Amino acid sequence: MKSRPKPQLNAKVPSSLLPSLPSGANVLFIRLRSIGDVVLTLPALQALHEWRPDLRIHMLVEPLCAPLVEGHPAIAEVIVLRKFWDTVRQVRQRHFPIVFNMHGGPTSAFLTRLSGAPVRVCWARRRFSAFYNVQVPIDFPVAGRTEMHTAEHRLQQLLWTGLPEKPLPAAKLCVRSNAAEFVRQRLAELGIEPGQRYAVLRPGAAQADKRWPVERFATIAEWLREVHGIATAVNLGPGDEPIESAVRKHFAGKAILDSLDLRGLVALLAGSCFFLGNDTGPTHIAAAVGKKCVVVFGASDSKVWSPWKTEYRIVEHQFPCRQCVRGRCESLGASQCIQTIGVEEVREACEALLDRRETFLPRERTL
Repeated sequence: MKSRPKPQLNAKVPSSLLPSLPSGANVLFIRLRSIGDVVLTLPALQALHEWRPDLRIHMLVEPLCAPLVEGHPAIAEVIVLRKFWDTVRQVRQRHFPIVFNMHGGPTSAFLTRLSGAPVRVCWARRRFSAFYNVQVPIDFPVAGRTEMHTAEHRLQQLLWTGLPEKPLPAAKLCVRSNAAEFVRQRLAELGIEPGQRYAVLRPGAAQADKRWPVERFATIAEWLREVHGIATAVNLGPGDEPIESAVRKHFAGKAILDSLDLRGLVALLAGSCFFLGNDTGPTHIAAAVGKKCVVVFGASDSKVWSPWKTEYRIVEHQFPCRQCVRGRCESLGASQCIQTIGVEEVREACEALLDRRETFLPRERTL
């Protein structure tokens, strides 16, 4: 790839960095790991693209999350982390003048340092802080607040480096037409015909202290069918092996989709009328395609991880220790905060959303 002259950026004046980039400059954002983190990074990138559509935004992600950002209108290129040194060479060939590390772990730190970029941005107080010559104060406010949602936290780096502050948009995701057709066929095979209203239920989660009991999800599914005439599509994903047998027992005869890739999951959620689940990555996909969401929270912070810019209800118990670091209650031997949430509480949250007229339009794009 032909190299471009590197713009002269002054890392000592962070607020000048983004305004000083020349038209057509390449900008790299590194966001490794989880689905939810990648989805909640998109609003910040969209805000940058809306302000300066002339910049070429590149996003470096792990293979799992690549389908979420492929074809995104704000992203010029997706770089997939495979072999470390191959990825380093790929990054260096693009001669990025500035790199934003929106992850902060060891792998992303070394990718940032080895990128060849003269300006390297991350939050302050992260590991390998010497790798960054622009460090964003962790208490830098967004919308006048220092306590903020994850999507707003991603915006911090851009505001610190010169992006004018405006309301942060909803995340956008693209729906692949072939994935949508595959999901329609799969649902039809499982008894949900085209045009039939269905809800997606996601009873799994990476941690046991974030899983509401499967049998209670099944009770809600029966209520949705009997009272609202809504069918149920249950989604299982990687890491849901501990609950798979319970799901097959309690959802016998229901549509269970356990082999969808991320393109299929986006299409499944985009075609639904409603989402019910725990605090997981698919929750944020559902929000990004404009679906009403009811989310059951256990040992995670709903203020930080609630659905972004869609209509939703949170069901949780305000245990003072609910963000337990060990995944169990010290006094009781097992996580109790999510286990004490009853069916009636979740049903009331669902009812509150289902009784409301549609106020949010789907935001997905079909490719």
